[in-house]
Amino acid sequence: MPAPIVPAPPLATQGLPWHAAVDDAVAAIGEARREHGDTFATCHGRDRYLFTFTAAGVEAFYALPEDVASKGVADYLMLRRKLPDELFDGRRTLPGTLFRRGDVAVYLATLESALDATLAELGASGEVDVFDLTRRLGHRLGLASWAGAAAASGAAFERLVAAFDVLDGSDAFVHPDAMAAVAASGKAAETAALEEVVAVVGPLPPDDGLFGRVRAAWADEPDEDARRRGIGLDVALLHVASMSNLHAALGWALVDLAAHPDAVDRVRSGDADFTGRCALESTRLAQRSIMARTVLAPVSFSDGVSTYDVPPGWTIATLLPLLNTSAAPGLQDWDPDRWDRNRLRPVDGLASPQLVTAFGHGRHTCPAQPFSLAAMSTAMTRLVAAYDLEPRWTTYPAPVAAQIGGVARAAGPVPIGYAAR
Repeated sequence: MPAPIVPAPPLATQGLPWHAAVDDAVAAIGEARREHGDTFATCHGRDRYLFTFTAAGVEAFYALPEDVASKGVADYLMLRRKLPDELFDGRRTLPGTLFRRGDVAVYLATLESALDATLAELGASGEVDVFDLTRRLGHRLGLASWAGAAAASGAAFERLVAAFDVLDGSDAFVHPDAMAAVAASGKAAETAALEEVVAVVGPLPPDDGLFGRVRAAWADEPDEDARRRGIGLDVALLHVASMSNLHAALGWALVDLAAHPDAVDRVRSGDADFTGRCALESTRLAQRSIMARTVLAPVSFSDGVSTYDVPPGWTIATLLPLLNTSAAPGLQDWDPDRWDRNRLRPVDGLASPQLVTAFGHGRHTCPAQPFSLAAMSTAMTRLVAAYDLEPRWTTYPAPVAAQIGGVARAAGPVPIGYAAR
């Protein structure tokens, strides 16, 4: 077990949903905060978390060096609750290489083709679940980007969609209560889905885009079966890692747009800056993220009240939904004009701008932010230009209660009607 923190922070009895039955994961941590203040610890099994919500603590959290307290390790430890270890072992093309200069322009061109196919599937009118629509669009965009055009249409696409809906790493934080069953099965369904991805991707034809880079990384592998397997596993990791939240954020942006007709008119008019701010605002409000850093080396961490000596093995964390809508008055409302491009405008009563975020801060800003915002803006503009949208939900959609991480998934169907303009 990791050594204790000195001085000892208050210890909360509330469990995280990986450790105990929790009806609402965010509410449980919120209850612990009300009982123990803005900094406290939770200890269950081998997991040790130090949560902080003070302005100084959150600023110190975002300032932590990666080699001392690692986001990458924290993400890996969460995802491996769901995903087979083979997905991570021996990869030659990593998600961090996806956003080199020039890549985003290629992806956005691919998005236009994916949207063409989506509009053709929708037809002139009908009803669709918002999040089913955006999830399928996300699959089409991602697979075309890093597995080539042949992966984004026909039988190959349908097989890959079915496999990736099983091999969904976001289940580790969207449905953490299901991870015990995943472990008990030995990740059998996930392993079978991974084998299906390898079987479909391995024989796909060469492509000049990122798929060409993936294939080139395995060009020196003399064994054809090993080469095809390596390519397939690389594509699987890229898709799982990069598509985990984009489709959900786009879904909430469409929900919020449909509920605000005046905003639809501005997006439809081609106001790109406003559209990007709509995307940011919907993402902010939909955050369920636990922001976590796994401590790799001893670190002194100050929350502005106390300084804690945190040993390796602990995780330092904060929880965005407990800050994004309550760190200052008025933040619970959807208001795209609170953003100046990608920055939050000054907010009365906000102790630190780092208490509110859609994509993180500083060195811990999501590297996919420019692509994600551009992709969301493009999709929003194309969809509202093509269709009049009619919300057919009776109350504003609720998130999955057990979720603790990522952008919220809707707890139930979110139907929307559409008719060609």
